[in-house]
Amino acid sequence: MKSIKKIIALMLVSIMGTFLLTGCGGSRMMFGTGGTAGTYYSYGGVLAQYMTNYAGVKVTAVSTGASKVNLQSIQDGDFQLGFTQSDVMAYAWEGTKSFEKDGGTHDFRVLGGLYDETVQLITMDENVKSVEDLRGESVSIGAAGSGVYFNAVDVLEAAGITLDDIKPQYQSFEDSKEALKDGKIKAAFIVAGPPTTAITELATTNGVYLINIDGELREKILASCPYYASQEIPANTYPGQENPVDTIAVKATVVVSAYLDDDTVYALTKAIFDHKDEIAVENAKGKELSIDAATEGMAAPFHKGAARYYEEHGITVNTEE
Repeated sequence: MKSIKKIIALMLVSIMGTFLLTGCGGSRMMFGTGGTAGTYYSYGGVLAQYMTNYAGVKVTAVSTGASKVNLQSIQDGDFQLGFTQSDVMAYAWEGTKSFEKDGGTHDFRVLGGLYDETVQLITMDENVKSVEDLRGESVSIGAAGSGVYFNAVDVLEAAGITLDDIKPQYQSFEDSKEALKDGKIKAAFIVAGPPTTAITELATTNGVYLINIDGELREKILASCPYYASQEIPANTYPGQENPVDTIAVKATVVVSAYLDDDTVYALTKAIFDHKDEIAVENAKGKELSIDAATEGMAAPFHKGAARYYEEHGITVNTEE
């Protein structure tokens, strides 16, 4: 019975996708981003405009609960594109961690990785200098089951800290910012491309400290979780940040419905990478656009339309399940 329901759902998604691409008034697509205080939302708005201008489709960027929500909304046929962290994408494809209960999904394909998403651990207390100092404190670890949540758990567990050792708060970037200002939490995990709006605002108005995730702690995380990479947040990324900060990162990835036609996805991919210099003027993350980086370290297959674009530029990617 479950398999029959799945087949019916896939048929509805396919029909809906065809309607969106051929309906009256031209093609229309929904692009799931993230919270309004994060990089996904601001950058997604820029990308949507370039895709609208150059791919022959009307792409609308919408604020969402980010990675997992976007993948599930593509599965349900509500969205045709979405941002997701590369680690959450791996969970979705494999049916693990945040997708263990709901089940995995193969209803999406990769368009490309766009930039590194940095695990940023912030506090307003200058006495909190390491992950170890979080024991017994109220700490925002992202929405329950979100990509941020699992990133936070990875860091804490590597430090020998369980959720029972802290007072976990399940908050968005914006809520974390306000809770820090109000003294309701000691620290917050924010996973996004720096500079991140919520942190910039906090650094400007109240001052903020970034905690290093480095040394043996970072090596332990990298050894156990291969979807992370070492990352450095350069000095002066945020107001008052005089020194670089060592941490880890995953990759912000754009995925599309597996049921979009090849020509459309080719055009969407081309609209981004053929205009990376113009995009960089409008959003700092555009400076990280690179065909090489876009095609590395993906745990799910690429859409054949995106693969065609990369093939034209000398790069072959996996399109098979």
